[in-house]
Parts: sequence; C-alpha cells; structure tokens
Amino acid sequence: MTPPRDAGGTPAQRTSTGRVRVRGNDYRVLGPPELLTPQLTVSVVIPAYGGQDKLDLVLQGLARQSYPAELTEIIVVDNGTSPPLRLPGGTAARLVVCDKPGRAAARNAGLAEATGDVIHWLDSDVVLTPGAIEAHMRWHHAAPYVVVTGYIRFTEAPLPEVLPDDPEAAFEPAEPHAWIVDLVERTDGLTADPQRPFSLHVGGATSVNARLVAAAGPMDDDLILGQDTELGYRLAQAGAVFVPEPRARAYHLGPTMRMRDKQPIDRVSHAFVADRIPAYRWLRGHPARRWKIPYISVVMDGTAGYDTVRPAVDALLAGTVPDLSVLLVGPWERLGGERRAPLKDPDLELVLVHGHYAHEHRVRLASTEQIDPSVPFVLRLPPGWAPGEDTVARLLDLARDEGLGLVNVLLHESADGVVAARLERTSAFARARLVADPDEDLDDAVDTVSGVAWVEGESYGFTTEPTPPTRRRAAYKARVEAQAEVARRADENERLRAQVARWKEESGRWRKSAVELRREVGTLRRQIAAANRAQRSLRVLVSTTMKRALRGRLGG
Repeated sequence: MTPPRDAGGTPAQRTSTGRVRVRGNDYRVLGPPELLTPQLTVSVVIPAYGGQDKLDLVLQGLARQSYPAELTEIIVVDNGTSPPLRLPGGTAARLVVCDKPGRAAARNAGLAEATGDVIHWLDSDVVLTPGAIEAHMRWHHAAPYVVVTGYIRFTEAPLPEVLPDDPEAAFEPAEPHAWIVDLVERTDGLTADPQRPFSLHVGGATSVNARLVAAAGPMDDDLILGQDTELGYRLAQAGAVFVPEPRARAYHLGPTMRMRDKQPIDRVSHAFVADRIPAYRWLRGHPARRWKIPYISVVMDGTAGYDTVRPAVDALLAGTVPDLSVLLVGPWERLGGERRAPLKDPDLELVLVHGHYAHEHRVRLASTEQIDPSVPFVLRLPPGWAPGEDTVARLLDLARDEGLGLVNVLLHESADGVVAARLERTSAFARARLVADPDEDLDDAVDTVSGVAWVEGESYGFTTEPTPPTRRRAAYKARVEAQAEVARRADENERLRAQVARWKEESGRWRKSAVELRREVGTLRRQIAAANRAQRSLRVLVSTTMKRALRGRLGG
C-alpha cells in the first residue's frame, strides 16, 4: 500500500509503533486501505420506539452488508414500545429493553451491552447501502481515534415490505442531508481548520472507536435534545478526528423531526447545550454568568501565600474573559475547625486564602488538580504573576487563530532557569497522548498534532506588581475606547498637520506665481504704453505726410 502523505504531499509522520499522526482534523494523511483485511469487530446500536415496519427494513439492510457478519454485532434497544418490538426470523440481532425514556438512555443501554471494537450508532429508520459499514471500518483500521459519519439521504418513497435488491433505485429521488453537505463543502471536507468538526457526530449513521467512547463517556441522558452533538464535543475533547465518508451511504425513511420543526428544536436544544458545549460561543452572550463547563480553567498553587495568590486571582476574575474558573490547589483538608490564636496559626496563609475565596463561585479549592476534560483550555499560572485585564483573552485569540495546542508564556529567565505560564488546549493534549511514543515528551507530540508557540509575558500584560482591579467591568472597555479615540484623533491631527503643511507650501508657490504674474503684467503694460505712443506718432506722421502731399498738388 502507498504510504499516507500529508496535505503537502510529503510522507505523513508516524510514531514508533507505526501510528499516523493527524494534525488538526486533516484525516487525509491516514490513507485507509482500499483492499481491507477486516480485523476489528463492530457493534451496531439501534435505539427504537415503534416503527416495526421501518426496523424490519433496517435489519434487512444490515444483513446485506459486505463487512463480515462474524465481526458484526447488532443490538436493538426497545425504548418502551407497546406492544413490544419483535425481531424478524433469521436476524442476527439481539433485543435489549430500556424502560428509561429517551434516545440517549436507549443508546446508553445498547452501549452497555456492546462488545465491539467500534460502536456504530444507527437510527431505526435509516437503511444502510451494502458497503456502508465496510466504508466506515476502512477508517477505523487506519486509526483508533476517528469518528466517521456517512451520507444520509431522505426519501419519501413508499415503504416496501421487503427491501429491494437495489435500495438506491427504490428510494430515489431523495434529498441530501443539506446541513452536513454544506458543512463539509465549506470546510474542504472538514480539513480546512473547521472550528467545530464535532458537529458532524450525528446519531443516525456514525461510528466511533469504543475506547474513544469510554474516554469521553456515554451520552448525557439529562439532555432533552442535542445528545449526539454534545457527545461529539466530548469525543473531540478526547482527541477524536472527524471523517465524512461519502461511500457510506444510507437512506432515512421519511423526514426527521428536525426537518419538520427546526426552529422549536433548536430553541429547546440550545437552552441545554449552551451549558455543556463551550465551543458554541454565540450561545453564551451573557457578560458575567457562570456556566456548567467554563471556557477556560486556570490552575494555581494555593499555598504560595495570601499576598501572592490574591492579586493574581483577583486579576483573573476582573479580566475581560468572564467564562473562566480558577482552581487553587492546596492541602485545604487540613484546615480544621479548632479555634487558634489567628496570628500564631501555622496555616494562617492557607486560612486567609480559604476564607477569602471559599464563597466565590468561580474559584474552587481542591487538594489535587481536578479539571473537567470538557473544558477547552487550561492556563497554568506560576505563583507571583498576575495577568492584565485583557491578557487571557489575547492568549485565547492567539491559540484559536493559529490552531495551537500549547502557548508557552516566558515570564522570567535567569541562571536558575525559566519561569513560564502555559495555555494548553485540552483536545490537543488528548490527541497527543493517543499518538505519543512511550519515551516522547508530550509537548513534542502536541507540536506535531496541533502546534506549540512561545510568547513574551510582558508583551501580553503579565506583571509581578498588578494594579488593583477596577470596580466596574465597563471601565476596561471605556479605557480601551478612550485610548482608541485618542489614537484616532492623534492620527487625524497628524493628517491635518500634513495637510496644513501642504497648503503652506502651495500658498508659497501661489505667492511666488503672483509676484511673477505682477511682473509680467507690468511688462505687458509698459509694452502696451510704448505701442500706444508708437501708434500716436505714426498717426501724426501719416497726417503730416498727407497734408504735404495735398498742398503740393493744390499748389501745382
């Protein structure tokens, strides 16, 4: 097989174990085999509520798959149908009953029973074409951290009792899944640095490595809608690469609920997923409220002393990124309830930090580092250094704009070593752990899958002598706007000064021209006067000559 190549045409980087590293979401370097030697098992999980006639056709489609039946497990989850669903004779599927309502609960029940290397989510009204599962599995044989989604078309064709030999001819004409097609086309197949490739994870016909699901966790059955997208986000945080596979074709028997009621469904879904998916920034328009999953968590040493910890924490809380939490790590459990002389308490510094932030909702006090893996970014800040009001926002902009997995911030350098802060992208570090060689430095692995940069702390506003935070958050905005106005007026002043200088220069030229013009006019006036005198002399001469001539004639 031809070795996989990156987007530039050079051979893709491999680990010592032969695993290909994907940078960003450019899955093209994986180069899945055209001639597959199947080795991995797959569990097809089908949640179902009613629709026996459609389920029968779905199971017939699974029986015709080109992927080996002995490597395929089919689990149908009856989510409370009355009368209960039945499995047609001759099917290899197993039936599981889930009494808890909701598609997420049903999928989780099937997931608990699944034994395959790969989990293939399939809706009970989606019929796969014969090569669909094999098209999925080609990618899973190439890498253990991919999420593959097929192309679904929506058909209004009458339901046959038996699946035709050519389902594509029977179910056409059909409409494509327009939203997915648009997403794929405008991002060059999800390879052109898409901001949210996890949106491709839809429950209708998507497959994912079972170990990746175990790392991300099952579907959130507290959600009313949007469970598949929310799981897709957690899969991305776990290091997943998302692949659209056009050869994995399927037909949805009838329109979906979203196609019928998109706006009301979005209204319900957005009300819940805003708390859980920080990447959906437009759903978090409130300037100060707290969310279940913050956009960034800052980790600090809570034992560094009250006068050291407080300025940095207060600066973080007063910054322009309110979607933030602070984790102070320290032995808080040893602070007992016994009364002591406060100034003689050996744990006085801990007591002061604890007392100051115990009731601040954006600060957590923990004995060990506990960061939710769903948090997109983690900033590790050494003691004694405080950010400016816009420092965190600027670092986040840099990481997002450049697609970086790690931004190192040089704070101080001396003979004793380097003091640095670190902004880490959680998903990049998760991917790096999946592909790193046993003895490889994790930062080096992050550099290969996402990128690493160094910046100067001073240029980003870090200081050891922070100014007290302003009492109103609007003060920063007002100052920035005032500074921008001052800069604008300074530029305008310079422009006007330059224009005045040009006018003065032009005026000088005009004055010089006027003097020259006056001289020319004087010369012309003198020439005209001389001409007038000459004309008068000529008239006198002509008159005298004529008179003489007349007298001569008369006298003769």
